[in-house]
Amino acid sequence: MIQVNITDDHKVLVEGLSRIINDSKTARVAATAYSASECRWMLMSRLPDVLLLDINLPDGNGIDLCSEITSKYPKMKILALTSFAELTVIRLMLDAGAFGYILKNAMADEIMLGIQTVASGERFLCDEVDLLLKKQSGLEIILTKKERELLELICEGYTSNEIAERMFLSVETINSYRKNLLFKLNAKNTAAMVRIAIEEKYI
Repeated sequence: MIQVNITDDHKVLVEGLSRIINDSKTARVAATAYSASECRWMLMSRLPDVLLLDINLPDGNGIDLCSEITSKYPKMKILALTSFAELTVIRLMLDAGAFGYILKNAMADEIMLGIQTVASGERFLCDEVDLLLKKQSGLEIILTKKERELLELICEGYTSNEIAERMFLSVETINSYRKNLLFKLNAKNTAAMVRIAIEEKYI
């Protein structure tokens, strides 16, 4: 079980997160804190695998706290969970040592994926933040005519078999195209790919 600590000053949010995490059967909430000072005391007793950390705290900011914690406990993974979607804040938090950044409007599945990913030592960015960073970097994604056609049919809800019939291609070829699209758009699943396609106007 992944041991998780939560530091956030919104009690209702902490309770909701605790339920999501404890119901997942892959992680459990070991302790919670509602301020920077409480967080420091909490970590002195026992270190978790992952610390969910808000940026806006009543007695300090999560960016400075993140830097302080990662310096003191370099093996512990911090996942920022916040409502701030500004590029400057995201970069500051990641530069401070956070392994991941996720927005509070994320779905339960994405929150759990974030916890599992950073616990394994890999960086995690929720889809919205990932897109924001890609836009800023100026990376251009170029799709072929067939990839755009496939993407449109996926967004319309057609299955791989139905798409294969419409595009006069084998199901294996369609599935191969699907994998390429997921990679190109850096989407974790079909739902994320559809959202990116709509937001970025690829269709």
